[in-house]
Amino acid sequence: MSDEARKDFTSKAQEKLTPESEKSTLDKAKEGVTNAGDQVAGAVQPEDDKSLSQKVSDSTSSKPGEESYVETAKKTVNDAVEYVEKTATDLYNKVAESTK
Repeated sequence: MSDEARKDFTSKAQEKLTPESEKSTLDKAKEGVTNAGDQVAGAVQPEDDKSLSQKVSDSTSSKPGEESYVETAKKTVNDAVEYVEKTATDLYNKVAESTK
């Protein structure tokens, strides 16, 4: 399956940026159907067959009960920072104690 069957990033962004109050009932219904179709297509399309823009779009899409790649990456970076801070503090304390 190619990205041709998928909703492009620009369309998704435009839909998100347009206030709901400015959308007609038909527009809202169309978005609902195309979003559902895109989610199904994204779920069945192998990651290796996705373009970079589709991978980014899929990873930042909010899906109930799932964490996006961006959120996972943020947590991983925060965990790494905490680990480095703890290691540096422990090392500093050891050096400080050994020089007393």
